[in-house]
Amino acid sequence: MRVFLLLCLLAIGNAKPYEPINVMEFMKNYDIMMADSADEESDEDDDDDNDDNYEDGNCPSDCRCSPRVVQCSDKSHISIPEKIPEDTVILDLQNNYITEIKENDFKGLNKLHGLFLIHNKISKIHPKAFRNMEHLRLLYLSYNHLTEIPVNLPPNVIELRFHENKINKIPKEAFKGLRKLHVLELGANPLANAGIEFGAFNGLSTLYIGIAEAKLTTVPKDLPSSITELSLDYNKITKVEIEDFKRYKNLQRLGLGFNQIKSVENGSFASIPSIRQIHLDHNRLKKVPPNLGSMRYLQMIYLHGNNINSVGVNDFCPMEPSFKKNLYTGISLFANPVKYWDIQPATFRCVSGRRGVQLGNFRK
Repeated sequence: MRVFLLLCLLAIGNAKPYEPINVMEFMKNYDIMMADSADEESDEDDDDDNDDNYEDGNCPSDCRCSPRVVQCSDKSHISIPEKIPEDTVILDLQNNYITEIKENDFKGLNKLHGLFLIHNKISKIHPKAFRNMEHLRLLYLSYNHLTEIPVNLPPNVIELRFHENKINKIPKEAFKGLRKLHVLELGANPLANAGIEFGAFNGLSTLYIGIAEAKLTTVPKDLPSSITELSLDYNKITKVEIEDFKRYKNLQRLGLGFNQIKSVENGSFASIPSIRQIHLDHNRLKKVPPNLGSMRYLQMIYLHGNNINSVGVNDFCPMEPSFKKNLYTGISLFANPVKYWDIQPATFRCVSGRRGVQLGNFRK
């Protein structure tokens, strides 16, 4: 599963949580996934790879089957189909009308790695629905009607997606035991800061957490300290303070666009020295955040759509020439009331090239 895990993580940057999953793309990596899986599951029967298992009589009604892949998307199913082959690895149930996951719906599917339930009407999941699913790695439940995080989630899942449900509370230890979880998407749920109980993320070593399009007014302080990417865009955050990121020292990408941020306290980014990319576009900033020049690895800073009316010569680059800083590849300042003709040329001395700065006046 090492290669399979890597493929999943490489897709994080491009995958949007609300888009249907193209199972055919997963199938392109199918041989690699199964070869790597075989290293861990060498005790499986040799006849598991026999394509004869996928004759028409062994495929659920209204579904398409190929070796270890069952596609039942867009078929108006109101419940989980019966007679799903027990050696199924990828099960696609997107875009149906399923309302409930019952106790025995996945009984016997112990080899399942990917379960896609996006765009259904699921509001209830039985506490034992995922029992004995030790091999499940991907569980996508976005665009449903869930009001709470399901209990007894698969223990070895690496990617969980709950985008656009009706979840307004994350109880303490909601993800207990998910020590391999790397991706957690909770965006587009009515989550406020008060709805996230202290200790909700205990035990996680997650790399990516998304809580965009929610009701947050401040940066959550109790997320896993391991995160390298945090998406908090489209919330109601009004300011950034020193305490906000002290716990997240490994952060490399930060999304705070489309909030109501008026100020960034001096030193707020000092505790995230590895940060590469910061999104602060479409907020209410009146000036460039302080001390960006001391961020050694920062390469992209998005500040467009704010109220910035002036840019100083040392706002982005270090004052000391001896300080080694990675060159910026992108600084966006367009849609601000700044007069670009007043900006000194030396302001962008640490940018990789003229195309790296967007002021709204660039012409080819």
